[in-house]
Amino acid sequence: MTTTAQNKTNPVVEAPAPAGRGNNSGAYAKRRSFGGGQRRERAKPEFAHKVVDVRRVTRVMAGGRRFSFSVTLVAGDKKGRVGVGIGKAGDTALAIDKAMNDAKKRMITVLRTDEQSIPHEVEAKYGATRLILKPSKGKGLVAGSSVRTVLDLAGVKDVNAKLISRSKNKLNNARAVVIALKKLRAA
Repeated sequence: MTTTAQNKTNPVVEAPAPAGRGNNSGAYAKRRSFGGGQRRERAKPEFAHKVVDVRRVTRVMAGGRRFSFSVTLVAGDKKGRVGVGIGKAGDTALAIDKAMNDAKKRMITVLRTDEQSIPHEVEAKYGATRLILKPSKGKGLVAGSSVRTVLDLAGVKDVNAKLISRSKNKLNNARAVVIALKKLRAA
């Protein structure tokens, strides 16, 4: 008789099933729902961009070394506008965003012919980098490294580029191309 009295005062209560793969309730079911919602098209960015160089840089503090990332990026619309920017942050994604903003600030407009080439031969120097750009009808874009990236994102075709210096600094090479493109005048 005492057991029935205990059952009346302490009834057995079933615990709810834990939310997991077998149970389609709660947040998991909301994440897995496939229907109904309209899919938004992602807006196409104004400028195409390409990361030319990523470096891990260090500064020495009293407590040890602090690491951050330096990113060199080229941005352009392939219609005659191009810019080279650098950004530095503790995270590569943040450094890329900063470099993109810097490239937009430094954007130049390139003078091109009707065939999307350059009107004349031009030479430029930046730091230890020396560069020659020549128009070459029907040959396509003959360039390497960051020089090719800058010319491609500027929308320039049929150009032969030659790096005369032995410099392998990608930032200086890209900036030398921008200086050369600034020197272009109408034929």
